[in-house]
This record gives sequence, structure tokens and C-alpha cells, in this order.
Amino acid sequence: MTADQWIALVAGIVGGALRVGVPFLFVSLGECLTEKSGRINLGLEGVLVLSAMTAFGGAYLTGSPWLGVLAGATAGALLATLHGVLCSLPRVNDVATGIALMLLGTGLAFYLGKPLIQPQAPQIPALALGGWSDSPVVQSALQVNALLPLGIVLAVALWWAFARTRWGLLVRLAGDSANATRALGYSVPGIRIAATAAGGFIAGLGGASLTLFYPGSWNEGISSGQGLIAVALVIFARWNPLRCMVAALLFGGAGAIGPALQSVGVGWGYHLFNTVPYVLTLLILVLTCKPGSVAAGSPGELSSSK
Repeated sequence: MTADQWIALVAGIVGGALRVGVPFLFVSLGECLTEKSGRINLGLEGVLVLSAMTAFGGAYLTGSPWLGVLAGATAGALLATLHGVLCSLPRVNDVATGIALMLLGTGLAFYLGKPLIQPQAPQIPALALGGWSDSPVVQSALQVNALLPLGIVLAVALWWAFARTRWGLLVRLAGDSANATRALGYSVPGIRIAATAAGGFIAGLGGASLTLFYPGSWNEGISSGQGLIAVALVIFARWNPLRCMVAALLFGGAGAIGPALQSVGVGWGYHLFNTVPYVLTLLILVLTCKPGSVAAGSPGELSSSK
């Protein structure tokens, strides 16, 4: 390849990482917050799909992409709140409830979203990071989601809140020891419901970015399992919001390899490269989830028997 093609390829992968990584970023941050409180939400796939459909429908009906983003995040928070409330009941299992909510969220999205498959909704504006280049290919590749700065700010804010604020310490306390939290007079179910709802709201922003920026349309295969991959991302990031940001960009870059190669005329193996994020997920689970051992940074309540 020529030098220009190499520059276009690198720009395509970097730009793709920033575009594709945005949903991963928001969903992994939402799950990180939820798991820090001692609860697992495997229903994030349903949250992501339902919020994606709601955001697209909200933007289509109101004509404003930002109202669509708010609608999608709210839908994610509502479904996650239902998960949090159900899991606070006696003898209710987090994993089983999460799977049920995943099916509910995706089913509702597919049913209610059928009229939205053909229409086009207003899109979130793009941030142009390729102004330094005269190449139209590079400029096009470096058009990134305007929600990306919000995701970076959220990652830093959550990292700071967990370490420096009373609210963050309470979330961590509920995740590490429910008994200690109760002994101090705090409601463990209340903290976990609030954290799960907030996590769903953040994950809903990822759903909105799917339908209102990249790929920018609503269809029933919009998520491709990104909500479930986010759970592996949180494990890989060791429940650290800043590491979630790095992991999201890594997975985004892995997903962008195929399109970037195609943009410079390399068409062989396109579908093979599209499997890279899923292969990475399997590798992460194999390398980090060893029987009889607890991953570093894992909240204590997640590793204890319930």
C-alpha cells in the first residue's frame, strides 16, 4: 500500500475505534456502576436495544436528536430500575432476572419499533477531528460522535466519585459488604436500586448513539450483542471506570479493522475481521475468569454466594 493508504487505514481504525467504542463505553460504565453496588445486570442487552429504539423514535417524533437521546436514556433507566426492584425481592436471582429482562427489553423494542425501520430520524452532530488533513478519506474517517466527550467526562467523574465522594463510598460499601452497610444504617436494596437505575440511564446513552449516530438507523440487529460484551469489558477493566474507557476503545478499534481495510481496497477476510470483538471477549473471559479464583478489584458481594 502507498503512504496515503496507510494514513487512511490508521485514520479509519482510530476513527472507527472512537465511533464504534462509544456504545461500549456507555454500556460498560453503566454496568461498572451497577456491579460496584454488588448487583449484576445481564439485562443490559435489552436495555441497549430498547433505549436504541426509544431514542430513534423520540428523535423521529420530536425532530430533535437530543430529545431522542434523553428518551433513550430514560427508557434504559426504567428497564434497569425494574431489574433493580425485582432483584431486591427475597430469593430472586440477579442472573436469571437479568436474562428475563433482556428478553423483555428486546421483545418490546422489536414489537414497538416495527414502524421505525424505514423512516429516518435526525442524527447527533459529528465532531470533525480530521481538519488537519487534506484527504477527504481521512476527514470522513475522523467524524466522531458528539456524545464521546460526555462519555469521557462520565468515566473520569465515576472514577473520582468512587474514590472521593460519600455517595461513591456507599456504593462501594454496598458492593463489598452488605452486612457492613446495614450495620451503618443504610439500605442495601435502596443503594443497589439507585445504582442500577443510574447504570441503566448511562447504558441508554450508548443505545441512543447506535441509532442516532453510528450506524444511525433502527433495525432489529442493531446491537449485535454489545450489551453482553460490556459485562466482559467490566471484568477486563477490573471495575475501574478509566480502564472501561480504554477497553471500550480497544473493542471499538477491533470492530473497525474490517471497515478500515475495506476503505483502502482490501476486501478479503472482511467478515472474518468482523468477528474480532467476539474473539476478544472469549479470550478475556478465558484469561480472567479462572475457577476457584476471584478477579482483582471484584466487589466482594459478587464473589460471595447468594
